[in-house]
Amino acid sequence: MVPILPLRNSVVFPASVVPINVGRARSVRLVEDLLGQERAVVGIVSQRDAEVDEPAFGDLYDVGTVARVVKVIRLGPSNYSVVLHGVSRLKIVSPLGLEPYMRARIRRIPENLERDVELDALGASLRESMREALALMPNLPKETAGILDNVRESGALADLIASNLTAEQATVADKQRILEIFDAKTRVRAVASIVGKQLELLRVRREISTMVADEGKSQRELILRQQMKSIKQELGEGGEDDEVEELRERLRLAQLSEDAQKIAKKQLSRLSGMQQQSAEYNVTRSYLEWLADMPWAKTTHDKLDVADVRRCLDEDHFGLEKVKKRIVEYIAVRKLRADKKGPILCFIGPPGVGKTSLGRSIARSMGRRYHRIALGGVRDEAEIRGHRRTYVGALPGRIVQGLKKVGVKNPVFVLDEVDKLGVDMMGDPAAALLEVLDPAQNSTFQDHYLDTPFDLSQITFLATANNPETIPAPLWDRLEVIEVPGYTRMEKRSIAREFLCPKQLSAHGLTPERLEFTEEGIETVVDNYTREAGVRGLEREIGSVCRHVAMRLAEGEDVHERATTEMVEKVLGAPRYSRETAEDQLVPGVATGLAWTPSGGDVLFIEATRMPGKGQVVVTGNLKAVMQESATAAVTFVRSKASSLGLEAEFLRSIDLHLHIPKGGTPKDGPSAGITMFSAVASLLLHCPVKREVAMTGELTLRGNVLPVGGIKEKLLAAHRAGMKEVLIPARNERDLDDVPKDVLSELHIHLIKRVDEILPLVLEPPVSAPPDTPSTPPPAPDADGDDGVNAA
Repeated sequence: MVPILPLRNSVVFPASVVPINVGRARSVRLVEDLLGQERAVVGIVSQRDAEVDEPAFGDLYDVGTVARVVKVIRLGPSNYSVVLHGVSRLKIVSPLGLEPYMRARIRRIPENLERDVELDALGASLRESMREALALMPNLPKETAGILDNVRESGALADLIASNLTAEQATVADKQRILEIFDAKTRVRAVASIVGKQLELLRVRREISTMVADEGKSQRELILRQQMKSIKQELGEGGEDDEVEELRERLRLAQLSEDAQKIAKKQLSRLSGMQQQSAEYNVTRSYLEWLADMPWAKTTHDKLDVADVRRCLDEDHFGLEKVKKRIVEYIAVRKLRADKKGPILCFIGPPGVGKTSLGRSIARSMGRRYHRIALGGVRDEAEIRGHRRTYVGALPGRIVQGLKKVGVKNPVFVLDEVDKLGVDMMGDPAAALLEVLDPAQNSTFQDHYLDTPFDLSQITFLATANNPETIPAPLWDRLEVIEVPGYTRMEKRSIAREFLCPKQLSAHGLTPERLEFTEEGIETVVDNYTREAGVRGLEREIGSVCRHVAMRLAEGEDVHERATTEMVEKVLGAPRYSRETAEDQLVPGVATGLAWTPSGGDVLFIEATRMPGKGQVVVTGNLKAVMQESATAAVTFVRSKASSLGLEAEFLRSIDLHLHIPKGGTPKDGPSAGITMFSAVASLLLHCPVKREVAMTGELTLRGNVLPVGGIKEKLLAAHRAGMKEVLIPARNERDLDDVPKDVLSELHIHLIKRVDEILPLVLEPPVSAPPDTPSTPPPAPDADGDDGVNAA
């Protein structure tokens, strides 16, 4: 049994003395184990593939060399130089293990020292050929040729010459083939063949050098090119231009389509007749390189296993059951359909809920390569279709660039942020995407740069967006929308515990022994430091806690910390949010509404106040047209039903009303704040505060109907995050409650409202300081006659 030292790019022969640099972990352990041992012996075996970093026995050749360790020189902490003296050939009989270093049972191959006339003649011929070759190498030391006379055994002479051949003269495979030849005559013939080829090459070089010396200096550059051409001819590598031949071979192996082959053949003919210094030469060569690099026929094998898809999605994402169910259905249909065509899935939801990572999970579960194309802010059509080659600096579009990067024609492409595409004088990139995403057209997609059809039908396209309202209608028609909702507080705690905390601990070089996140600590971060639909901010806050512990650990402190509520508040500072969003002191004229935003649902406060005046109504808060109309409709409705509310008929004659929505820096629009504005105005005029834990949403009509609105799921999640207990929604939105998580519905009391007269008894508290003519209890809302209004939401 001997230890085995694998070599990457060299072969050690018997009787040769060579230095070897050792830096890999197993090899370093082997060398350190041999330190101090006299006449230590090790087996030297070459790797079949030099790219393998940690080879197993299957990655090594079977024949190697038994070598004695002459000297070990330490170059660094984990780097040695070992001088080895080859002793004899070996053959691996049976591997014994890989750790702590490679060990195996070997059989030594003894050298046959019997001499005969034929072997001596072969050795003499090899010696003369090598001596002549050395004479044609002027840069070698004079004593090099004398070494040949000191080796009398023909087999050993062949080993010595083979060990000194350069990589250009003999590859590792060539040297290994010589090492595996045990018969001395066969070995000498093999080495003589290699030396003969090199001798012919050296003779040609000498002839060409003589030609160059006889020519005048004015022709020197031309003759040097002729020299290169002659050398290639003698080596059998052809005499045509090397770059053109290389491109021709690459294009042949690329298996171009019929149209692309015609274009490539024409461009190659033009390229071979151009001067390399011309600008057109570089343009044409770049175009042909793009054609050669495109994956015209390369694909990966699909692994459409429904169980694997479920497992990958569950490993990467918590919750999102409806989204996962639709993805599994999508994969199942693709497994059954032979044409592999399907809808373009578009994940729409607030930031940080995992839309982009869903695409990565789908690619992993299908066994496909993944590529993400960021479309946010793209305004140039050429970003999708590419530039025409007549332009300076022309490039293909992002679709073609992505295909070249992944190297196959059936990857998973995620088109990120399709709702943020722009339009300007350079064209409409959203319109350019129509052909890319249409299954009936993308099999013949034509990039302006390639100028030949390329099949995109095997690509699985996925899209993500935050705001569906900004996606162009023609593009929307080609997408199947899957809504990815925000997470509940319970889901956020589970995600933090199972995904985010382990991820951040690993990212900061910590272990659970150094920092343990408790349930109360995670709950504190979720409730007091984040107020979002996704978990991106939550991950940042967990990272802040990890950085605090990592800093203390780096300063030399022995840290074993538990992330409790006190520790989290100490690191992150005072809580940014509280569970109670409304003021502790109830004030008439303030109502809590719910709004939908591209980043999820949000709580919206409506404030109303009065002052002496002449009946003017002022609305502020950066409101757009629809929301201003909702405010006007709410005030008009209150005025029209003043007597039913117990107000003077002309109560607005001596006062001005001011409605305000805070966060004036954010533009707001939509009709869903109608009943909230009505509640705020009624609360102000009746001196009855609105209940603190009640939120509402719905569109108001002048006849007193409450019309349905959109975004119910996101709005209820926002109310739940804000600590609300009761929510008023239009009765026609009852069907939208099926999409709301059950744990959220269990903690909210949902009131389904059809008419305005149902609102005030549910939301108003008793009067705070009522004037003499104000009723002591909230009156019922006006009895507004009329049929239900139509759905205008």
